[in-house]
Order: sequence, then structure tokens, then C-alpha cells
Amino acid sequence: MWDFSIGRTIAIVLRTWPFVLLRIAVYSAITMAYIVATGAGAGVGYGIGHVTGSPDGPPGFAVLGGIFGFGLVSFALYWMREYLLYVLKAGHIAVMVRLIDGQPIPNGQSQIAYGRAVITARFAEANVLFVMDQLIKGVIGAITVILNTISVLLPIPGLRGLIGFVASVIRLSITYVDEIILGYNIRLDSAEPWETARRGLVLYAQNGRAIIRNALWLAVIMWGLTLIIFLLSLTPATAILYLMPGQLAGWSFVMAIVFAWAFKAAVIEPFAIAALMQVYFRQIEGQTPNPEWDAKLSE
Repeated sequence: MWDFSIGRTIAIVLRTWPFVLLRIAVYSAITMAYIVATGAGAGVGYGIGHVTGSPDGPPGFAVLGGIFGFGLVSFALYWMREYLLYVLKAGHIAVMVRLIDGQPIPNGQSQIAYGRAVITARFAEANVLFVMDQLIKGVIGAITVILNTISVLLPIPGLRGLIGFVASVIRLSITYVDEIILGYNIRLDSAEPWETARRGLVLYAQNGRAIIRNALWLAVIMWGLTLIIFLLSLTPATAILYLMPGQLAGWSFVMAIVFAWAFKAAVIEPFAIAALMQVYFRQIEGQTPNPEWDAKLSE
């Protein structure tokens, strides 16, 4: 079984409600940007199709315009979203670390003010960890491509679903390394963040088996919750797109995915980070970095 408490993890996330609300607001704004851009693109396309009198007609141009609008927003928001939301996550992590250790926010500050102060003090560190986060995502992408290639070469029934789940576990066990190491540094209030981060990374590798086991359970929980949110999002997504010009009702599937992604990133992801931080802090208690692991990672 898992080594984290679901009840305590939910309580920690709920107690950080200012950050949860802020994340919901940011991700809702991103979702609205997708909706507006898709609708505007469809409207412009519909108008162009009407004016030009193309054989495809206004509906065909509306679909093309919707695709263009959706793609344009995806491109424009990617790096801005990644960086800004990483800084937001870092502040959220700072508050969660205090709550995991049962400590109050110092000096009676609000959670947002405390998170901002911590990230301001560790801005350079957060920037380097952000770059590490991007590199890790690149490695995970390469692993996913290899796994998908294997599933194509071996046409075994159900293999693609299994490989997708394995990729999800790998992603969960590795993609939050930077967030957990940042939490480790904040917890120790380290004056030497780079040395502390190196030590924390060695301890993470030493306890990789326990972290992967818990990542497996978290993958099941997160996949289940995301699927439920996706199914609940289909109806409102269809209703919104039904009001737009052209034949965009088929895009309800894509828009439901965007809704589910936004909820997952705003609410479910903090749950996963809080759970893995609990596991990590408990596992490394009293441990010292193993010189062999230190040498492997240094190489």
C-alpha cells in the first residue's frame, strides 16, 4: 500500500485554500483563453468562408479557424504558463512544507505573502530548478516515445494501455523531483541551496523504490479522478461549443480534456506533490547520503 495519508494530504491541500483558489483562477483564465480563441477563430473563419464563397462553405472555414485559434493560444501560453505556474507552485510548496511539519506560517503572514517571500529569497534557486524540470520533462518524453514504439512493434492486446500507465508512473515518480527538492531546501532553510539540493537528490535516488511504489498508487488515484472530471466536463463543453458558429460540437471532446487538465493541475497536482513530499520526508528521516549513489549521480 501507499505510505501517505489520504485524509491528511487532503487536509493539507484544503488548508492551503488561498493557493488552491489562486491556481483555479489562473487555470480557469487559461481555459477561458482557449475557449475565446477557439470561438474567435471559428467566427473569423466562418466570415471568411461566407465572403469567399468557398465550396467548403462557412462551416468548413469555421472549423479551420477554430483549430488555428486553439493552436495559437497553445503556442503563446506554453512557456509563459510553464514559468509563471512554476513560480506559483514553488510558493504553494513553501506553505505545504510548513503544514506537513505542523508549523504555523511565521510572523502571522498570509500564505500568499509567505510564499512570495520564500520564492523572492530563493528566486535563483527556483529558476535553476525550473530548468531542471524542463530537462526532466524532455527525458520523460523520450522514455514515452520508446515505450510507445515498443507497443507498436509488439501488437499484444491491451499493451498500449499498460504502457501508457507505466509511462504515467514514471512521470509521477520523476517529474516532481524538482518540487520535492525545493521543498527539502525550504524545510532545512539551507544557506547552501546547491549543496543541499545535491544531497537531497542523492537521498531521493536512495529511496527510489518507495517513491515509485507510492507514485504507482498516485497514478491510479489521479487517472481515476481526472477521468471523472473529464466525463463531467463533456456536457458543459458541448453546451459552450454549441453556441459557437460552425460545426464545432465535435470539439467538445478536446475542450473537456482542457477542463479536466485545468482541474487536475489546479487541485489534483497539489495533492500528488503533498503526498510525495510526505513520503520523501518520512523515508529520509535519519538517513545520510550513500557515497555510491552520490558518485553515480555525480557522473
